[in-house]
Amino acid sequence: MNTATELTVSVIICAYTQDRWDWLVQAVESVQKQTRPASEIIVIIDHNPSLLVMAQTQLREIIVSGNRETRGLSGARNSGIALARGEALAFLDDDAIAAPDWLEQLTQSMHDPQILGTGGAVQPYWTKQKPAWLPEEFYWVVGCTYRGLPDTTAPIRNPIGANMCIRREVFSTIGGFRSGIGRVGTRPVGCEETELCIRARQYWPQRTFLFHPQAQVSHVVPEQRANWRYYRSRCYAEGISKAFVARFVGAKDSLSSESAYTLQTLPAGVLKNIKAALVGRDRAGFARAGAIIMGLLITAIGYLVGRCFAQPTKDEQQLTPIPVVDDTLQAPTI
Repeated sequence: MNTATELTVSVIICAYTQDRWDWLVQAVESVQKQTRPASEIIVIIDHNPSLLVMAQTQLREIIVSGNRETRGLSGARNSGIALARGEALAFLDDDAIAAPDWLEQLTQSMHDPQILGTGGAVQPYWTKQKPAWLPEEFYWVVGCTYRGLPDTTAPIRNPIGANMCIRREVFSTIGGFRSGIGRVGTRPVGCEETELCIRARQYWPQRTFLFHPQAQVSHVVPEQRANWRYYRSRCYAEGISKAFVARFVGAKDSLSSESAYTLQTLPAGVLKNIKAALVGRDRAGFARAGAIIMGLLITAIGYLVGRCFAQPTKDEQQLTPIPVVDDTLQAPTI
């Protein structure tokens, strides 16, 4: 087994809209400036021909290709995996900027064969002022690290998709990301990485995923995602997604992390914010406490609806292992 510095790492970035072009360019540049260089950078364009031409023309010294699978983030990631030659595959969102030592921190534990993958912290980059009513316990709504995750390196069920690194062995053995769960365009669904990681742990029960909070990226949170309407729709979609995951991998494993979050983190968050409003004269504390309660309720409703009515299609139930395409990629010089 290679050490972390000898490990070849492919970075995969998926994009679907020209509206985020400037952020995509910055995401690529942030990977190109890493203290621990990537072996290759792959950008996958999700069924957008004009953006594909733009990326192929203007993004230099990287691999650019289109999504060869069903439209959506899962298919785009799988298309990137099929092209990748690295022993480990790191994933970064097209609107996320990696810290200079991101890859170095993210791969520090990958010399251990028991580690299936790692994840890092995703810090919000607000394009407008941060909404005072949004509780940190629900930062997952905007794709960022939320209160309840570990403060130090520790095992986790699954990393956040905007900042994760997974051994290629996982994909070549149990298959890729499942279509129908992940985001398609602006549809606020997710949990594709949750389902994948649970599936991996079920296959390798003695192996695990690690959270490295020092492996950081900044994730853009645009104004249209920092409002109550998006919050409500994202919570409901998360419930639907969790129901789909439960159908595929079982309710026990799919909700293993949610029990402590629901019974400990969220009640503590409600009390903390009410205290901030009463003692600290933070009037928004009541709003944050209310947002926690409503967020939990809406997510639970989405889950129940998903369990009762949502049915995955045959295509969404099928998974094909993604084979190794080439094992000759050389490790970067450190």
